[in-house]
Amino acid sequence: MEEDTYKMKDKINIKNLVVYGVIGINSWERETKQKIEIDLEIESNLSQAMKSDNINDTVNYRTISKKIIQHVESSEYYLVERLADSLIEICFEEDKNCNSVNITIRKPGAVRFAESVGVSIKRIKNEK
Repeated sequence: MEEDTYKMKDKINIKNLVVYGVIGINSWERETKQKIEIDLEIESNLSQAMKSDNINDTVNYRTISKKIIQHVESSEYYLVERLADSLIEICFEEDKNCNSVNITIRKPGAVRFAESVGVSIKRIKNEK
């Protein structure tokens, strides 16, 4: 089949990346780093990587994971929404192959009787 017959929906997934950072609006949330769970779904055209078997032709999930961990551990945010936006920007800046990012960030134990709370945000490159 010709490549044009396919609709590109290639995705790289990073599931349940656990990091620790200062996040929250309450004073007690800002005293120590909290557990933060992150899921990323990065859309990219992976056809070149499938042909070349070369890491330079794909989204390098190791590099993005390391940048996210470094950023969260060295930053402080009041809102999960703001943290999500900053991590989406890192994905777009870090990898030219990244076309869209769908991120979910969870704060375990943030609300009584709930396993976690969080947000899910999707952004498409060059669409703001």
